[in-house]
Amino acid sequence: MSITTNVPPLTFTATGFVAPSQAAILAGVQQDINAAFGGGLNQSLSTPQGQLASSIAAIISNAYDSFINLSNQVNPDFASGRYQDAIGEIYFLPRNPSEPTTVSCVCTGGQGVTIPAGALAKATDGNIYTCTDGGTIGNTGSITLTFACNALGPIACPATTLNKIYQSITGWDTINNPDDGVIGANVESRQQYEQRRRASVALNANNINEAVLGTVLNVANVLDAYVIDNPLGTTQTIGGVTLAAHSIYIAAVGGTDADVAKAIWNKKSPGCDMNGNTTVVVTGDAALYSPPLPTWNITFERPPGLPILFSVIILNNSQVPADAVSQVQNAIINAFAGGDGGQRATIGSTIFSLRYAPPVIALGTWAQIVSLQVGSSNNPSASFTGSIAGNTLTVSATASGAVAIGQTISDAGGVVLPGTVITAGSGTSWTVSVSQTVGSEAMFGSLANRNDVVVNVNQVPTINAANISVTLQ
Repeated sequence: MSITTNVPPLTFTATGFVAPSQAAILAGVQQDINAAFGGGLNQSLSTPQGQLASSIAAIISNAYDSFINLSNQVNPDFASGRYQDAIGEIYFLPRNPSEPTTVSCVCTGGQGVTIPAGALAKATDGNIYTCTDGGTIGNTGSITLTFACNALGPIACPATTLNKIYQSITGWDTINNPDDGVIGANVESRQQYEQRRRASVALNANNINEAVLGTVLNVANVLDAYVIDNPLGTTQTIGGVTLAAHSIYIAAVGGTDADVAKAIWNKKSPGCDMNGNTTVVVTGDAALYSPPLPTWNITFERPPGLPILFSVIILNNSQVPADAVSQVQNAIINAFAGGDGGQRATIGSTIFSLRYAPPVIALGTWAQIVSLQVGSSNNPSASFTGSIAGNTLTVSATASGAVAIGQTISDAGGVVLPGTVITAGSGTSWTVSVSQTVGSEAMFGSLANRNDVVVNVNQVPTINAANISVTLQ
């Protein structure tokens, strides 16, 4: 017995499977039911047979949609979940789990005191941080080490808040973080995983930037990386950084110095010069060389943080909750780390203000954005020499622009505390919102008054709730 149907089937085109419209499916089901009962049925959807036809049509439509979704999973551009994981496994590339916030800390103490990997420190919010790559304090009385938060995910660690030694080590006196930490991440999103998979395709290559980038990104606990080269015989400035002739530049955030250096050594072009602020000695493989084993100095960049400023103006209405400010700040911080599934802020990227409007709007109907803008010290409103004593900023010389009320003050060394805003004053004497002591140095006065901010390739964008201004209008 042959069974026919008037329901139109899926069709396969050059762009994949295409489902018929729901109206066409419903019309086909109605014809089938009418024929089964000998014709003449009332086709109104309010009748029992009409309701049955609607239900069957919905079931068929859902089945078609599920099949099309399944067929699309073979395309890396659309794959998600377990299907995306399966594609990644072809490249031996598992999805990254949650990553911790990492913080660069200055540890002081006696010369020769060793602070081992695994040493613990505590932040003012109660989170515990573990030293990822130990070291020995030199004759300067201090050493800069990286600490990672024991709690995974996008946990902010503002400057000067990781300031308590949690596990006592004889001779280790103090710890502090001069800059904001590099915020961690939740489990790798679909978009982030696909971007890393594309980069990882170059892992099997050598002597190309993509190969170095893919290998460094594959190092355990690396949160971000950037690779560029200068093939010319003269120095070149690229992305705000001056590169030596015939050299490669690699910036990396997270991972141990030794692991990052070994990854670079395995993939970089032999004989090329390198750039950066960190040099690690890599020793040749004992399986390939006879003692004494050769060594190479591998240089790369551990980029300092670039605090990003946000100014959000929300329309004041009766629905605005009491904790609106913290809700907006948390939504932006989460999106900054890619926690909303979008692109996270990265080295060398352009940060667009409109990127952060959807997560704020998603907070509720009360979140009606009047304005959302960004800024940073890369585009300061004023550059000057100043010092801070308590809540008084004294300006001794102005290099460019004009110091003004409302500007957020920062410096290249990260000594000025986050959220330091000029609230009053004129001329050479100004009042700032955060009491502190800062010696005379080069400073910047910046405003979040732009639609985008360009991050240089030697900077990692950082975020701090104190730098997210939220006002009601």
